[in-house]
Amino acid sequence: DGARRHIGRCAVGAIATCGSVPRYHSTTRVNGHGTDRLRHMFERRNTQQIMVGKVPVGGGAPITVQSMTITKTADVEGTLQQIYALAAAGCDIVRCTCNEIEAAEGLAQIVPRSPVPIIADIHHQYKMALAAMEAGVHGLRLNPGNIRRPEHIKAVASEAKDRGIPIRIGVNGGSLDPELYDKYGGKVTPEAMVESALREIAYFDEVGFDQIKISVKASNVPLMVEAYRQLSEVTDYPLHLGVTEAGPLPNGLLKATAGIAALLLEGIGDTIRYSLTADPVEEARAGRQLLEALGLRERKNVDLIACPSCGRAEIDVIDVANRAMKAFGERQIPLQVAVMGCVVNGPGEAREADLGIAAGNKRGHLFVKGRNVAVVPESEMVEALVEWAEFIHEHGAEAAIARVDTEKAEREAAKDRSMLLDAQGDDVNRSQDRIVEIRKKS
Repeated sequence: DGARRHIGRCAVGAIATCGSVPRYHSTTRVNGHGTDRLRHMFERRNTQQIMVGKVPVGGGAPITVQSMTITKTADVEGTLQQIYALAAAGCDIVRCTCNEIEAAEGLAQIVPRSPVPIIADIHHQYKMALAAMEAGVHGLRLNPGNIRRPEHIKAVASEAKDRGIPIRIGVNGGSLDPELYDKYGGKVTPEAMVESALREIAYFDEVGFDQIKISVKASNVPLMVEAYRQLSEVTDYPLHLGVTEAGPLPNGLLKATAGIAALLLEGIGDTIRYSLTADPVEEARAGRQLLEALGLRERKNVDLIACPSCGRAEIDVIDVANRAMKAFGERQIPLQVAVMGCVVNGPGEAREADLGIAAGNKRGHLFVKGRNVAVVPESEMVEALVEWAEFIHEHGAEAAIARVDTEKAEREAAKDRSMLLDAQGDDVNRSQDRIVEIRKKS
């Protein structure tokens, strides 16, 4: 740890000499006719590992896909629906903006119901970072160009250290500290971006905080690529890759892929985000497809998503999810399947999944693309999931819906939802208690 912090403090003066030549280690004969072709077998860069909730980043863990919601975070139900849609599309970690107290209060209600870890995006107000941590988020993103007072930066890092919450140092070429613009000739350079990141690391080091990942994003692809190459030479913290403000489809997709793929093929990068002017689900899909295309992620079976078993859960979600994965076994069924703990929120939150089941009143409520289709005994939930998944895979979702009385299924689901709300109330996760604490400290 001491050596790593030493690198963070002292490497600023050395970044101009960092190499940018791709690293490869073997030449392979790739066909049976004796023709030699050069295959660059890039090894992934060795990095420290941090945990974003239960998702590992760096240290040889699978490269993760991230995206960001575009809803108002205070719109809890709308934001959760988008989070579930992102998870269904292959997103491992989701970022939500926390730019006002209402957003922090929204996060207090979103986090316990999210199927994936939640990062709070902080811009100019360091107190919003403190509020987001009070709300229970799994990580923060800070922009060194926007929060510049050392005492504010260290206050956030100290609180994050106490709570075990990682922070991404999110350097952006469009919002560098003016001092760095001046130092590097009034323009954004790779060296300026790397120095911005290293300065932030030095502040974190003063309070003994090292649960860090870093990004040095720019909208100019060659600039972005060179900045990450230089950064990878002077620190071993995990790196979050992205081309900022890549733009709309299809140009934005091409632009982002050019930058991200170039670095991944050099072994640089531990988590990625496409920043597109589009539905964020397109970002998640693009990220997942890129990793699969590069052989960095593999999809063999169902993509099973599950809620985090909040206070409203009527079943042991972890147990049901594990039994479902075991039941699907080696079946090649490329569907997104959701296991939700309660019928109150489940079908709506996971409506982008191909198939799902939600518990209520000792029964399992099956839904296809968010539409209730059947009710089964709780003991038969897993078997029903497998049966319906096989039918959908063979015949399609519309055929599956057409074979049942959806109105009857919805009536039964509504009855169980009403019963649960009457029995449990509206705030089983005690989100209001967190909101009270947020308001006290704001």
